Amino acid sequence: MKQFNIALIPGDGIGPEVVAEGVKILKAIEKNDETVTFSFTEFPWGCEYYLEYGKMMDDNALEMLKDYDAIYLGAVGYPSVPDHISLRDLLIKIRKGFDQYVNLRPVTLLNQELTPLKAKTEKDIDMLVIRENSEGEYSGAGEWLYKNKPEEVVLQTGVFSRKGTERIIRYAYEEARKTNRTLTSISKGNALNYSMVFWDQIFEEIGKEYPDVKTYSYLVDAASLYFVAQPERFEVVVTSNLFGDIVTDIGAAITGGLGLATGANINPEKNYPSMFEPVHGSAPDIAGKGIANPIAAIWSVSQMLDFFGLEEWGGAVLSAIKEIIKENSHLTPDLGGKASTDELGSRLVDILLKERS
Repeated sequence: MKQFNIALIPGDGIGPEVVAEGVKILKAIEKNDETVTFSFTEFPWGCEYYLEYGKMMDDNALEMLKDYDAIYLGAVGYPSVPDHISLRDLLIKIRKGFDQYVNLRPVTLLNQELTPLKAKTEKDIDMLVIRENSEGEYSGAGEWLYKNKPEEVVLQTGVFSRKGTERIIRYAYEEARKTNRTLTSISKGNALNYSMVFWDQIFEEIGKEYPDVKTYSYLVDAASLYFVAQPERFEVVVTSNLFGDIVTDIGAAITGGLGLATGANINPEKNYPSMFEPVHGSAPDIAGKGIANPIAAIWSVSQMLDFFGLEEWGGAVLSAIKEIIKENSHLTPDLGGKASTDELGSRLVDILLKERS
Protein backbone atom coordinates (compact mmCIF):
# COMPACT_ATOMS: atom_id res chain seq x y z
CA MET A 1 0.00 0.00 0.00
CA LYS A 2 1.35 3.39 -1.04
CA GLN A 3 0.28 6.25 1.22
CA PHE A 4 0.56 9.87 0.10
CA ASN A 5 -0.03 12.80 2.44
CA ILE A 6 -1.17 15.94 0.63
CA ALA A 7 -1.33 19.47 2.02
CA LEU A 8 -4.25 21.43 0.60
CA ILE A 9 -4.02 25.21 0.24
CA PRO A 10 -7.29 26.04 -1.56
CA GLY A 11 -6.56 29.76 -1.23
CA ASP A 12 -8.69 32.50 -2.70
CA GLY A 13 -11.52 33.06 -5.14
CA ILE A 14 -12.29 29.96 -7.17
CA GLY A 15 -9.38 28.10 -5.58
CA PRO A 16 -11.49 26.13 -3.07
CA GLU A 17 -14.01 25.22 -5.78
CA VAL A 18 -11.48 23.76 -8.22
CA VAL A 19 -9.34 22.08 -5.55
CA ALA A 20 -12.47 20.26 -4.35
CA GLU A 21 -12.82 18.70 -7.80
CA GLY A 22 -9.18 17.62 -7.83
CA VAL A 23 -9.61 16.00 -4.43
CA LYS A 24 -12.73 14.28 -5.79
CA ILE A 25 -10.55 12.66 -8.47
CA LEU A 26 -7.99 11.45 -5.93
CA LYS A 27 -10.67 10.01 -3.65
CA ALA A 28 -12.22 8.17 -6.62
CA ILE A 29 -8.82 6.68 -7.46
CA GLU A 30 -8.30 5.61 -3.85
CA LYS A 31 -11.73 3.97 -3.78
CA ASN A 32 -10.96 1.98 -6.91
CA ASP A 33 -7.30 1.10 -6.32
CA GLU A 34 -6.52 -0.88 -3.19
CA THR A 35 -2.78 -0.27 -3.62
CA VAL A 36 -2.90 3.48 -2.95
CA THR A 37 -4.35 5.84 -0.38
CA PHE A 38 -4.37 9.61 0.00
CA SER A 39 -4.74 11.75 3.10
CA PHE A 40 -5.48 15.47 3.08
CA THR A 41 -4.77 18.30 5.49
CA GLU A 42 -6.22 21.70 4.64
CA PHE A 43 -4.55 25.00 5.51
CA PRO A 44 -6.54 28.28 5.51
CA TRP A 45 -3.82 30.48 4.05
CA GLY A 46 -4.33 33.15 1.41
CA CYS A 47 -5.63 36.67 1.10
CA GLU A 48 -8.51 36.29 3.54
CA TYR A 49 -5.98 35.02 6.06
CA TYR A 50 -3.82 38.05 5.26
CA LEU A 51 -6.69 40.50 5.81
CA GLU A 52 -7.33 38.94 9.23
CA TYR A 53 -3.79 38.29 10.44
CA GLY A 54 -1.56 40.57 8.33
CA LYS A 55 0.33 37.68 6.72
CA MET A 56 -0.38 35.26 3.88
CA MET A 57 0.42 32.17 5.94
CA ASP A 58 1.72 31.17 9.37
CA ASP A 59 5.23 32.21 10.29
CA ASN A 60 6.25 28.55 10.56
CA ALA A 61 4.32 27.47 7.45
CA LEU A 62 7.29 25.81 5.76
CA GLU A 63 8.00 23.78 8.87
CA MET A 64 4.35 22.71 8.92
CA LEU A 65 4.46 21.66 5.26
CA LYS A 66 7.89 20.07 4.95
CA ASP A 67 6.90 16.47 5.69
CA TYR A 68 4.03 16.26 3.19
CA ASP A 69 4.47 14.35 -0.06
CA ALA A 70 2.91 17.17 -2.09
CA ILE A 71 1.16 20.50 -1.82
CA TYR A 72 -2.01 21.10 -3.81
CA LEU A 73 -2.64 24.83 -4.30
CA GLY A 74 -5.84 26.36 -5.64
CA ALA A 75 -5.17 30.06 -6.23
CA VAL A 76 -3.99 33.20 -4.48
CA GLY A 77 -5.06 36.77 -5.11
CA TYR A 78 -7.75 39.22 -4.05
CA PRO A 79 -8.45 42.79 -5.22
CA SER A 80 -7.83 44.36 -1.82
CA VAL A 81 -4.42 42.69 -1.40
CA PRO A 82 -1.55 43.92 -3.62
CA ASP A 83 -0.46 41.24 -6.09
CA HIS A 84 3.20 41.42 -5.08
CA ILE A 85 2.21 40.54 -1.50
CA SER A 86 -0.11 37.66 -2.36
CA LEU A 87 2.42 36.23 -4.81
CA ARG A 88 5.68 36.72 -2.95
CA ASP A 89 4.48 35.94 0.56
CA LEU A 90 2.92 32.59 -0.26
CA LEU A 91 3.55 31.08 -3.68
CA ILE A 92 7.11 32.29 -4.19
CA LYS A 93 8.00 31.73 -0.54
CA ILE A 94 7.01 28.07 -0.88
CA ARG A 95 8.76 27.66 -4.25
CA LYS A 96 12.02 29.09 -2.93
CA GLY A 97 11.81 27.64 0.57
CA PHE A 98 11.36 24.12 -0.79
CA ASP A 99 13.80 24.58 -3.67
CA GLN A 100 11.11 23.84 -6.26
CA TYR A 101 13.42 24.98 -9.00
CA VAL A 102 11.67 23.18 -11.86
CA ASN A 103 8.36 24.54 -13.11
CA LEU A 104 6.69 22.18 -15.58
CA ARG A 105 3.98 23.67 -17.77
CA PRO A 106 2.57 21.52 -20.56
CA VAL A 107 1.33 23.47 -23.57
CA THR A 108 -0.77 20.73 -25.12
CA LEU A 109 -3.80 21.12 -27.35
CA LEU A 110 -6.35 18.64 -26.02
CA ASN A 111 -8.87 19.19 -28.80
CA GLN A 112 -8.56 21.01 -32.12
CA GLU A 113 -11.78 22.92 -31.45
CA LEU A 114 -10.12 24.75 -28.55
CA THR A 115 -7.40 26.61 -30.43
CA PRO A 116 -7.96 29.99 -32.10
CA LEU A 117 -5.18 29.16 -34.55
CA LYS A 118 -6.53 28.27 -37.96
CA ALA A 119 -5.62 24.79 -39.23
CA LYS A 120 -3.48 23.87 -36.19
CA THR A 121 -4.09 20.40 -34.76
CA GLU A 122 -3.22 18.48 -31.61
CA LYS A 123 -0.06 17.31 -33.38
CA ASP A 124 1.07 20.92 -33.95
CA ILE A 125 0.71 22.11 -30.35
CA ASP A 126 2.30 19.65 -27.97
CA MET A 127 5.21 20.99 -25.94
CA LEU A 128 6.55 21.01 -22.41
CA VAL A 129 7.88 24.31 -21.10
CA ILE A 130 10.50 23.87 -18.37
CA ARG A 131 10.79 27.15 -16.51
CA GLU A 132 13.51 28.02 -14.02
CA ASN A 133 11.55 28.57 -10.83
CA SER A 134 13.83 29.73 -8.04
CA GLU A 135 15.87 32.75 -9.12
CA GLY A 136 16.22 34.90 -12.24
CA GLU A 137 13.98 37.93 -12.45
CA TYR A 138 11.80 36.75 -9.55
CA SER A 139 14.62 36.60 -7.05
CA GLY A 140 13.37 39.76 -5.32
CA ALA A 141 16.78 41.45 -5.42
CA GLY A 142 16.98 45.18 -6.04
CA GLU A 143 16.72 48.59 -4.46
CA TRP A 144 14.33 51.56 -4.30
CA LEU A 145 16.33 54.76 -3.98
CA TYR A 146 15.20 58.31 -3.19
CA LYS A 147 11.59 57.19 -2.86
CA ASN A 148 9.01 59.89 -3.64
CA LYS A 149 11.73 62.36 -4.64
CA PRO A 150 12.51 63.77 -8.09
CA GLU A 151 15.66 61.61 -8.21
CA GLU A 152 13.68 58.41 -7.54
CA VAL A 153 15.35 55.30 -8.98
CA VAL A 154 14.39 51.63 -8.79
CA LEU A 155 16.73 48.73 -9.49
CA GLN A 156 15.39 45.24 -10.18
CA THR A 157 18.17 42.68 -10.26
CA GLY A 158 17.88 39.34 -12.03
CA VAL A 159 19.95 36.68 -10.29
CA PHE A 160 21.42 33.87 -12.42
CA SER A 161 23.77 31.58 -10.56
CA ARG A 162 25.81 28.90 -12.29
CA LYS A 163 24.23 26.28 -10.02
CA GLY A 164 20.70 27.46 -10.74
CA THR A 165 21.20 27.86 -14.47
CA GLU A 166 23.06 24.60 -14.94
CA ARG A 167 20.57 22.48 -13.06
CA ILE A 168 17.48 23.69 -14.91
CA ILE A 169 19.14 23.39 -18.31
CA ARG A 170 20.48 19.92 -17.49
CA TYR A 171 17.00 18.88 -16.34
CA ALA A 172 15.64 20.02 -19.71
CA TYR A 173 18.32 18.14 -21.66
CA GLU A 174 17.52 15.00 -19.67
CA GLU A 175 13.82 15.36 -20.42
CA ALA A 176 14.49 15.90 -24.13
CA ARG A 177 16.77 12.85 -24.26
CA LYS A 178 14.38 10.66 -22.29
CA THR A 179 11.42 11.53 -24.52
CA ASN A 180 13.40 11.77 -27.78
CA ARG A 181 12.31 15.33 -28.45
CA THR A 182 14.05 18.52 -29.54
CA LEU A 183 15.08 21.13 -26.98
CA THR A 184 14.68 24.87 -27.49
CA SER A 185 16.23 27.53 -25.27
CA ILE A 186 14.49 30.91 -25.04
CA SER A 187 16.58 33.89 -23.92
CA LYS A 188 17.38 37.50 -24.84
CA GLY A 189 21.15 37.63 -25.13
CA ASN A 190 21.22 40.50 -27.62
CA ALA A 191 19.76 42.92 -25.04
CA LEU A 192 20.49 41.43 -21.61
CA ASN A 193 24.23 41.38 -21.99
CA TYR A 194 25.03 39.69 -18.68
CA SER A 195 22.23 37.36 -17.58
CA MET A 196 21.12 36.06 -20.95
CA VAL A 197 24.59 35.85 -22.48
CA PHE A 198 25.46 33.72 -19.45
CA TRP A 199 22.32 31.62 -19.99
CA ASP A 200 23.21 31.02 -23.64
CA GLN A 201 26.77 30.06 -22.68
CA ILE A 202 25.56 27.49 -20.14
CA PHE A 203 23.07 26.08 -22.65
CA GLU A 204 25.91 25.49 -25.13
CA GLU A 205 28.27 24.09 -22.47
CA ILE A 206 25.81 21.50 -21.21
CA GLY A 207 24.74 20.69 -24.74
CA LYS A 208 28.16 19.14 -25.35
CA GLU A 209 27.17 16.40 -22.91
CA TYR A 210 24.06 15.65 -24.98
CA PRO A 211 25.16 15.38 -28.61
CA ASP A 212 22.10 13.23 -29.34
CA VAL A 213 19.67 16.05 -28.47
CA LYS A 214 18.78 18.39 -31.31
CA THR A 215 18.64 21.98 -30.07
CA TYR A 216 17.43 25.40 -31.09
CA SER A 217 17.83 28.81 -29.45
CA TYR A 218 15.47 31.76 -29.96
CA LEU A 219 15.23 35.27 -28.61
CA VAL A 220 12.09 35.62 -26.52
CA ASP A 221 10.41 38.05 -28.92
CA ALA A 222 10.90 35.69 -31.87
CA ALA A 223 9.83 32.71 -29.74
CA SER A 224 6.63 34.52 -28.76
CA LEU A 225 5.84 35.03 -32.43
CA TYR A 226 6.55 31.38 -33.23
CA PHE A 227 4.36 30.19 -30.34
CA VAL A 228 1.45 31.70 -32.27
CA ALA A 229 2.54 31.34 -35.89
CA GLN A 230 4.43 28.04 -35.80
CA PRO A 231 3.94 26.25 -32.45
CA GLU A 232 4.98 23.00 -34.08
CA ARG A 233 8.59 24.24 -33.82
CA PHE A 234 8.60 23.47 -30.09
CA GLU A 235 8.78 20.16 -28.24
CA VAL A 236 10.74 20.71 -25.00
CA VAL A 237 11.43 24.33 -24.09
CA VAL A 238 13.71 25.67 -21.36
CA THR A 239 13.73 29.29 -20.27
CA SER A 240 14.10 31.70 -17.38
CA ASN A 241 11.58 32.50 -14.66
CA LEU A 242 10.11 35.62 -16.27
CA PHE A 243 10.17 34.47 -19.88
CA GLY A 244 8.66 31.14 -18.87
CA ASP A 245 5.79 32.90 -17.14
CA ILE A 246 5.06 34.97 -20.23
CA VAL A 247 5.35 32.36 -22.97
CA THR A 248 3.22 29.85 -21.09
CA ASP A 249 0.38 32.38 -20.95
CA ILE A 250 0.70 32.58 -24.72
CA GLY A 251 0.61 28.80 -24.63
CA ALA A 252 -2.63 28.92 -22.64
CA ALA A 253 -4.15 31.28 -25.19
CA ILE A 254 -3.43 28.92 -28.10
CA THR A 255 -4.70 25.81 -26.30
CA GLY A 256 -8.04 27.01 -24.96
CA GLY A 257 -7.44 29.57 -22.23
CA LEU A 258 -6.20 29.78 -18.66
CA GLY A 259 -8.95 27.43 -17.49
CA LEU A 260 -6.85 24.67 -19.06
CA ALA A 261 -3.42 25.88 -17.88
CA THR A 262 -1.63 23.82 -15.26
CA GLY A 263 1.76 23.83 -13.58
CA ALA A 264 3.94 21.72 -11.33
CA ASN A 265 6.60 23.17 -9.04
CA ILE A 266 9.09 20.36 -8.63
CA ASN A 267 11.93 19.62 -6.26
CA PRO A 268 13.42 16.76 -8.31
CA GLU A 269 15.55 15.43 -5.49
CA LYS A 270 12.42 15.09 -3.28
CA ASN A 271 14.19 16.66 -0.34
CA TYR A 272 11.07 18.81 0.05
CA PRO A 273 7.47 18.51 -1.11
CA SER A 274 6.59 19.61 -4.63
CA MET A 275 3.57 21.79 -5.33
CA PHE A 276 0.88 21.39 -7.97
CA GLU A 277 -1.49 24.11 -9.09
CA PRO A 278 -3.70 25.48 -11.83
CA VAL A 279 -2.21 28.75 -13.04
CA HIS A 280 -5.42 30.62 -13.87
CA GLY A 281 -5.48 32.81 -10.77
CA SER A 282 -8.31 33.34 -8.30
CA ALA A 283 -10.91 34.82 -10.72
CA PRO A 284 -12.79 36.69 -7.96
CA ASP A 285 -15.43 37.85 -10.44
CA ILE A 286 -16.87 34.32 -10.72
CA ALA A 287 -15.98 32.99 -7.28
CA GLY A 288 -18.88 31.31 -5.50
CA LYS A 289 -21.01 30.99 -8.64
CA GLY A 290 -20.16 27.34 -9.23
CA ILE A 291 -19.11 27.92 -12.84
CA ALA A 292 -15.31 27.85 -12.55
CA ASN A 293 -13.54 25.47 -14.90
CA PRO A 294 -11.75 22.81 -12.78
CA ILE A 295 -9.90 21.16 -15.67
CA ALA A 296 -6.58 22.91 -15.00
CA ALA A 297 -6.77 21.92 -11.33
CA ILE A 298 -7.56 18.33 -12.31
CA TRP A 299 -4.73 18.34 -14.86
CA SER A 300 -2.39 19.34 -12.04
CA VAL A 301 -3.61 16.22 -10.21
CA SER A 302 -2.49 14.23 -13.27
CA GLN A 303 0.94 15.83 -12.90
CA MET A 304 0.94 14.98 -9.19
CA LEU A 305 0.12 11.35 -9.90
CA ASP A 306 2.98 11.17 -12.42
CA PHE A 307 5.30 12.64 -9.80
CA PHE A 308 4.16 10.01 -7.28
CA GLY A 309 5.11 7.28 -9.76
CA LEU A 310 1.46 6.51 -10.53
CA GLU A 311 1.87 7.21 -14.24
CA GLU A 312 -0.97 4.92 -15.29
CA TRP A 313 -3.44 6.90 -13.21
CA GLY A 314 -1.85 10.18 -14.31
CA GLY A 315 -2.29 9.21 -17.94
CA ALA A 316 -5.84 8.02 -17.29
CA VAL A 317 -6.80 11.38 -15.76
CA LEU A 318 -5.41 13.22 -18.79
CA SER A 319 -7.27 10.85 -21.13
CA ALA A 320 -10.48 11.50 -19.21
CA ILE A 321 -9.95 15.25 -19.59
CA LYS A 322 -9.58 14.82 -23.35
CA GLU A 323 -12.72 12.68 -23.45
CA ILE A 324 -14.88 15.13 -21.50
CA ILE A 325 -13.84 17.92 -23.85
CA LYS A 326 -14.63 15.77 -26.87
CA GLU A 327 -17.95 14.70 -25.34
CA ASN A 328 -18.88 18.39 -24.98
CA SER A 329 -21.93 17.85 -22.76
CA HIS A 330 -20.47 18.65 -19.34
CA LEU A 331 -18.31 21.71 -19.96
CA THR A 332 -18.34 24.94 -18.00
CA PRO A 333 -19.40 28.28 -19.56
CA ASP A 334 -15.84 29.37 -20.42
CA LEU A 335 -15.71 26.41 -22.82
CA GLY A 336 -19.17 27.09 -24.23
CA GLY A 337 -21.06 24.68 -21.96
CA LYS A 338 -23.64 24.99 -19.21
CA ALA A 339 -22.28 22.59 -16.61
CA SER A 340 -21.33 23.60 -13.09
CA THR A 341 -17.90 23.05 -11.59
CA ASP A 342 -19.23 20.09 -9.60
CA GLU A 343 -21.01 18.56 -12.59
CA LEU A 344 -17.88 18.65 -14.72
CA GLY A 345 -15.83 17.07 -11.95
CA SER A 346 -18.37 14.33 -11.29
CA ARG A 347 -18.69 13.49 -14.98
CA LEU A 348 -14.91 13.32 -15.27
CA VAL A 349 -14.83 10.81 -12.41
CA ASP A 350 -17.36 8.66 -14.29
CA ILE A 351 -15.24 8.75 -17.44
CA LEU A 352 -12.05 8.00 -15.51
CA LEU A 353 -13.44 4.98 -13.73
CA LYS A 354 -15.11 3.65 -16.89
CA GLU A 355 -11.79 3.83 -18.74
CA ARG A 356 -10.00 2.03 -15.90
CA SER A 357 -12.61 -0.65 -15.34
